[in-house]
Amino acid sequence: MPDSPQLDVIFIDIDDTLFATTDFVSAARRDALQSMIDRGLNANIDDLLAELELVVAEFGSNHDHHYDFLLKRLPAAVTGNVNIDLMVVAGVIAYHNAKWKHLHIGDADRQLLLDIKNSGIRLGVISSGLVRKQIEKILRLEIDKYIDPKLIFITHGVGVAKSNVQLYESAIAATGCDISRIMHVGDHPYHDIDTGNAAGMVTVWVNGGGKHSVNEPRTSPAFKISCFAELRAVLVNNYGLNK
Repeated sequence: MPDSPQLDVIFIDIDDTLFATTDFVSAARRDALQSMIDRGLNANIDDLLAELELVVAEFGSNHDHHYDFLLKRLPAAVTGNVNIDLMVVAGVIAYHNAKWKHLHIGDADRQLLLDIKNSGIRLGVISSGLVRKQIEKILRLEIDKYIDPKLIFITHGVGVAKSNVQLYESAIAATGCDISRIMHVGDHPYHDIDTGNAAGMVTVWVNGGGKHSVNEPRTSPAFKISCFAELRAVLVNNYGLNK
């Protein structure tokens, strides 16, 4: 395809783009709470999940003491016969055990990352969250082997949110490439697509049923896909990637 436009760099988001983080978190929290119930916490798991969601909403998803706060909010009839510290640690262990069970990407996604790298296109990451939490996902998903380590941009490390175009401008500058040859793939209609568009990138919206899928971007993405694996067709049909 000699007339195809060219890409030098593809930045990807992680959560609900490459990996179904919303589904994982829901399953891991259920495992954590079930572990507490198995050890004597006298509560219904659905009631616990509802209260935990309120805790997360109030204190943010990156807070370190969700389970401590949850247990403090429960009535004495629920917590009176248990050791609170034991319950918290049991929940934390179960949550981390869920990472070993669920933090994987599919074979089609892994092959696509390999084919992109082998084509000469560099891969980077633009992701929201705490640096070590996001790096842990990169390592557990075993995608670090495909990614240029100099092209990893995580909001808490950069000090700039994904709603701020400066984050994307920093990533673009680090590539040393023309903006027309840089793509960003993400699920958030505003933070990935609108901000990526404002920076001048080729944007791909993954509208795959994550927590942000109910909203539409204010500006149009260059491409819309329902899962990361569908990026292959975009690259084959529009940028000459080998099938």
